[in-house]
Amino acid sequence: MSEPVPSITSAPEPLAVDQARRTRSYLIQMSIRVVCIIGAVLVDGWVRWALVAAAVVLPYSAVLIANSGRDQVTHNTSPVTPAAAPALTELSDAAPDVPRAPASAPDAPGAGRVIDHVDD
Repeated sequence: MSEPVPSITSAPEPLAVDQARRTRSYLIQMSIRVVCIIGAVLVDGWVRWALVAAAVVLPYSAVLIANSGRDQVTHNTSPVTPAAAPALTELSDAAPDVPRAPASAPDAPGAGRVIDHVDD
């Protein structure tokens, strides 16, 4: 029995793509932190303290997410079964102008085949 062929879809995500994804996530979270700090300066009451708390917690979570490592993505690697091709049908005798192979040589190469090809 032959060994299974490895699928390209089982290859891990490229390192550059992974680093770009983690960098983008970190920058988005730090941008939210900057908005929280600016908002804490501009507003009063309980909203100020909520924004300060968010500005304090966001760096910790951003670093944890950025350093979490590569995602282990799994792909469906089951084999693909191609759909069956439709069966060929015989041409009817209603088209007398279509050339056919002589009936005396049914086993000759090309017997029974009609090739209708037009070059554009």
